[in-house]
Amino acid sequence: MSYTLFYSPDSANIVVRMVLEELALPYEALEVDRTQGAQRGEAFLRFNPQGLLPVLLDPAQDEPLFETAAILLHLADRHQALQPPPAARGRLLKWLLFLSNTLHADLRALFYSPRYVATESAIAPLRAALHRRVGEHCALLEAEITRHQGPCLLGAQPSICDFYLAACLRWAQLYPRGDALSAAQLAQWPRLLALLGALEQRPAVQKAFALEGMDGRAFSAPNYPRDAVV
Repeated sequence: MSYTLFYSPDSANIVVRMVLEELALPYEALEVDRTQGAQRGEAFLRFNPQGLLPVLLDPAQDEPLFETAAILLHLADRHQALQPPPAARGRLLKWLLFLSNTLHADLRALFYSPRYVATESAIAPLRAALHRRVGEHCALLEAEITRHQGPCLLGAQPSICDFYLAACLRWAQLYPRGDALSAAQLAQWPRLLALLGALEQRPAVQKAFALEGMDGRAFSAPNYPRDAVV
């Protein structure tokens, strides 16, 4: 049994790839050339009619999987890994959906803000509001790590949430170009910084970075990868 992951450099597929590598699962990675609009082509839309990445094909499933959180939860459940004990299932679900529906959603509006406004003059105030919200989200996540004495979001052991969180904080430091979260701002949240540094030391994460053209400090000191499209 082997998975198929559709990806493009520095898209949300990096989260899924890290988990696949962490669990040492067999998979084939197929690049979708976003520079040529391949994600909007008929061939790809058969897998995700939204034209978005990531998409994961699981031979045991009757349809392709999309939505990052759904793919992560599917992998964690199927392989019984990267999740807390049953008594903490609720914590896993609420923070996974917070990352997907709140933090990642706000970052998407920040990155692609022209799509969310009627006039160009509305972009700056929208981005200012979203920057404030992202800061509030980071403070909330910092407090949660502190409450459970870390070093991970749900406590002592990494979960699918940590991989998703780290990728979101990477993007927050890079995009939109020229208007991203600064290193000085991120320094307000030392436990989040420690989580980023620890996660990027994991061999599976380093392998995922290399496969997507990202450098070895892609979370704590990120640079743009090759062929990133944002």
